[in-house]
Amino acid sequence: MLVSKHGCGAVLERTPAGQPRFAVGPGLLVGNGIARLVDGGYQKFWQDDFRRLPALADQLAALQRFVQDLRAVMGVTTLYNEALGTVSARYIYDRLEGREEPKSHKPF
Repeated sequence: MLVSKHGCGAVLERTPAGQPRFAVGPGLLVGNGIARLVDGGYQKFWQDDFRRLPALADQLAALQRFVQDLRAVMGVTTLYNEALGTVSARYIYDRLEGREEPKSHKPF
């Protein structure tokens, strides 16, 4: 079920116990989908399957309000880092680019 407010949205589903959980986490409504927040180290971006857009301050504030409202309604515990501000779905820093692959050692 899609829930939305302030131009942001998330998709919820029920657990076998009947509790709500995120099927698709909170993000900005872009077209027919939900763009996730990505931290580029120097700037935050909205990214979906087709595009990457810079995140504006008003959009980040709207996402934070939406997440706070949603967590309150769902009765989910808010963690310390989530209470401080907007949490990104992914963190991508230029200085870490390419470190995901294991190092290949060449024989002497």
